Amino acid sequence: MHVAPVGGTAVQDHVALAEIELCGELIIAASTAREDRLSLESIDEVLRVAEERDAEGG
Repeated sequence: MHVAPVGGTAVQDHVALAEIELCGELIIAASTAREDRLSLESIDEVLRVAEERDAEGG
């Protein structure tokens, strides 16, 4: 088993952290949803897809 050394060697991958946060938000939304599966519209809402499109101008 390989264990990372203790100390200042931690690397922060901001893209990976953002993806983990979005996955967490999807898990929370799915666990509180009334239906069996989230609709595509619900997923877009959780991931704020419309906000990103508006910010990009498209």
